[in-house]
Amino acid sequence: MASESKIYFYPVWLRIWHGINALGILILIITGINMQYSNPQLELMNFNLAVNLHNIAGIMVTVNYLVFFFGNMLTSNKKFYRLKLKGLIKRLTLQVMYYTSGLFKNEKAPFPLSEKRKFNPMQKVSYLVVMYLFVPGLIITGLALLFPETIIENVYSISGIFLTAILHASLGFFVSIFLIVHLYVASIGKHPLNNFKSIINGYHDIGGH
Repeated sequence: MASESKIYFYPVWLRIWHGINALGILILIITGINMQYSNPQLELMNFNLAVNLHNIAGIMVTVNYLVFFFGNMLTSNKKFYRLKLKGLIKRLTLQVMYYTSGLFKNEKAPFPLSEKRKFNPMQKVSYLVVMYLFVPGLIITGLALLFPETIIENVYSISGIFLTAILHASLGFFVSIFLIVHLYVASIGKHPLNNFKSIINGYHDIGGH
């Protein structure tokens, strides 16, 4: 802890991972949308260029995910992802009420951040789902589409490639929605830029949230 009002939440490795991951995900979303809704008469980006950038960004995010996974396994950062199931629904309800009502009435956050708590219950659950379910699913289906010979040809008479592509696009959609919500929640506080500064300098200002 650097001072009474700041907590060192984001070590260098985590900040580097976050920056690379953010860039990679943005490239994947932009190129993925371009590939999904490609129109030769109204082309935002050359289709072949979009495919190549998408593949490169996918590999970048995949390698970077290993940094996150093993970084969490081998450092103290893993403690912030431990989820207590007892009373979880009640905690989630309190946080939902705060986000939908209390926040706009200047009420005190039900789960203020501290040295032992980096995420509120909603953040913790969403990060666990996204980082340990959605992103690995995106990586696996993305690699399968990159090497289609690894995909089962038919699943109940339906093309395996088609099902894999649908699952990949669906997971990409959910991650895109998560990114929008993530950016919004990050702007909540006494100043919209406080949380963005935290991921740059590593220190979270508990007086500004």
